[in-house]
Amino acid sequence: MLLKKTNIHEKLISQRKKSGSYTDPVAFANLLLAEDENKRTFIRKKLGSKSEITENTFDFDLLETERIFHLSQIKAICIDYRLRFLDSHLYKLPFPEEAVSKIKNLEKAHQTQLSGFKMIAPSKVFQLKKYNDPLLFAPLGNDYYYLIHKWGNDLHPLRKWLVLPFRNLGTLILFFLMLSAFCCLLVPETFLGKSDTATMRFISFLFIFKYWCAIGIYYAVSRGKNFNVNIWNSDFGG
Repeated sequence: MLLKKTNIHEKLISQRKKSGSYTDPVAFANLLLAEDENKRTFIRKKLGSKSEITENTFDFDLLETERIFHLSQIKAICIDYRLRFLDSHLYKLPFPEEAVSKIKNLEKAHQTQLSGFKMIAPSKVFQLKKYNDPLLFAPLGNDYYYLIHKWGNDLHPLRKWLVLPFRNLGTLILFFLMLSAFCCLLVPETFLGKSDTATMRFISFLFIFKYWCAIGIYYAVSRGKNFNVNIWNSDFGG
């Protein structure tokens, strides 16, 4: 008679039963789920809390290089598209579960606890319950940040050009000059008189330019607006 081969897995199960330490698989699964939810709750709390941490401990061999960005690169994008780069606790909406999962997986893979989270998003994300294209980062140190997750809707393809006048004072003045020149060309010659129309058109241009500047100043003061270069990392209005 051939002897039956020994299955070590079965022997282990048998030994566990003999020792009286048998674990109910349902109870064990519930325990794992509870531990997982506790971790997720702790991560959500960190995302919604202010932190002074400016550096996290990562295993750089496990990082994806295409997700690493320097502060100067983040600043340039924020200025071009009129976005903010602010602490995650200023975000007004619940964070998606996928973002929480990615943080949990990163912490497990790198054997660390992440904090000091930052976000790139339009101003309204931090003021109103609307969102477009938020990006979540964790600081690496030395002004480098690691992109954890992106969600929401993509920005309008023309956003960069629509917000270009608000980049800085120079771009706003240039925009008003071009707008005034265009408006001046629309003024009919009959309105300028029959003699020396070039001089009258130039005078009209100056009046139109002053008009647009006045509107711009009034709008900026009344709405508390500021230039992209000044607000990209500011949590104040603008």
